[in-house]
Amino acid sequence: MDTVVAPETGVQRVPPARRTWNAAVLVLLGAAFAALVWNRRWVSDDGLIVLRTVRNLLAGAGPVFNAGERVEANTSTLWTYLLALPSLVWSPNWSAVVLGLVLSVAGLVLAADAARRLWRAGAILPAGALVVLVLPPFWDFGTSGLETGLITAWLGLTWWLLVRLLRSGRGAWPLAVVLGLAPLVRPDLALLWLPVGVALLVLEWRSGWRRILGLAAAALALPAAYEIFRMGYYGLLVPSTALAKEAGVTRWEQGGFYLDDLLGTYELRWAGAGLLLTVLALGLRSAVRRGGPPAPRKAPTAVVAAVPVVSALLLGLYVTRVGGDFMHGRMLLPALFCLLLPVMVVPLSRFTIVPVLAVAVWAGFCLTSLRPAYGATLGPNWIANERLYYVLLLGEPNPVTAEDYASHPMVADGVARLQRSGDPSLAIVGGGDWYVYPSTMDRDTLVWLNLGVAGELAPLDTRVLDGVGLVNPVAGHATGVPGGRIGHDKDLTPEWFLADAGVEGDTGFVGPQYVEAARAALLCPRTVEMIDSYRAPLTLDRFQRNLTGSVDRTSYRYPRQAVDAARC
Repeated sequence: MDTVVAPETGVQRVPPARRTWNAAVLVLLGAAFAALVWNRRWVSDDGLIVLRTVRNLLAGAGPVFNAGERVEANTSTLWTYLLALPSLVWSPNWSAVVLGLVLSVAGLVLAADAARRLWRAGAILPAGALVVLVLPPFWDFGTSGLETGLITAWLGLTWWLLVRLLRSGRGAWPLAVVLGLAPLVRPDLALLWLPVGVALLVLEWRSGWRRILGLAAAALALPAAYEIFRMGYYGLLVPSTALAKEAGVTRWEQGGFYLDDLLGTYELRWAGAGLLLTVLALGLRSAVRRGGPPAPRKAPTAVVAAVPVVSALLLGLYVTRVGGDFMHGRMLLPALFCLLLPVMVVPLSRFTIVPVLAVAVWAGFCLTSLRPAYGATLGPNWIANERLYYVLLLGEPNPVTAEDYASHPMVADGVARLQRSGDPSLAIVGGGDWYVYPSTMDRDTLVWLNLGVAGELAPLDTRVLDGVGLVNPVAGHATGVPGGRIGHDKDLTPEWFLADAGVEGDTGFVGPQYVEAARAALLCPRTVEMIDSYRAPLTLDRFQRNLTGSVDRTSYRYPRQAVDAARC
């Protein structure tokens, strides 16, 4: 069931019946994935962080979480600005859901079509695409307000453009530009610059060094320009999330737990065995095939086919090294999607039917039976089934809007107390209840761990801070709790917030001596300069100082215990 290639032109000819079959397979894959993702539609707490940034951007306050504080709270730059476009005329919450779904489906379909082109398949069978279809984390983060859908689309498009370049010799410039977007989609995707860049070099080396240098310039221009903007505007080399999660710290053991949490939960070794047999079957098919077209450019084809595998290993290794994430499966989805790219679909032949059927059997079992054992509470090693946790907490099957999150314990009450306080105040939780104090800040401040929910329910003119450093550089530049939960180990103590807000006297739950120590720590020269980098008015001089000091500022840390930090 292979394609026919005209020997005089090299043009691929697929009989109409097979074209119809292939189109039907791609449409069914896309429709099934869309239905599964839509059924699990939601916006996560971290997704709500993105939405508040979008609302501030559209309100004229800039790409920030809190107006007047230049903090890059969103890991994906491109997702923030893409999401702002439909949010001009529609709800940012529903824009995130629909755009995430569309991009997720587009990524899967592009990836499947690229695999069809790679194998020159006359008729196709879904193989790796079955894994994507049946894994709940792909459904959960297809929307969620986070950039996973964008990552899926970017991976699918990059792979499609690379295969197109291999098969037709066209599209090197679009591939270079799309490849260059990698760190703007998510910084760790810059790891793919090496394998895709090597493939691009292999395919284009005959074109001369001027063209190759031009392609490199096209790839690097936009990320380089944005990095200069980031350094001058935010004063850092990386998003604030990288400080909060200490992306440069090695935590292999926790990363191993995170990897096993995905692979073990869904028995992915069986899917892997089936797909490996499929690849071996494709090799056997190639060895015994008679009368087909000559294998074109075997070496470049092998290089292109290896790109997703190498990319998957790099991404998976990085995620494991930094300890993974606190959300079940989320950070490993790009690596898994990459690994599946060459076999998203495979040629339909007598060699592939049996191993693909084995993958389908696993897929049916996974679809109906395999789920994490935890939901309402944290699972082993502090990993959460994030969507199910919020569904159970809120009693909403599809939490998307502020109304859906209004029943979140504590947050709505804290917002209401601030609104009743009159003068600018600080609201912070101590001993399971809200404490509200007069503040020297120019507006209300709410301190809460779940930033997204707090930022969704609080007005844009309320400053919302966290203790883990996602939007609060005072926490982000502090050291973390050794061995703490990934993404939450900064856990800044209350005295820092009380001192920052100018709270005086007995607070009722924090000793005055600790508040005084925090106040002294905030007056340390390097800390004062760090705070000025994101709170001081953005003049040309401030931009230049932010730019030149970004390297040193990014590495700056002080003890999270105020008593120790005050010894500056």
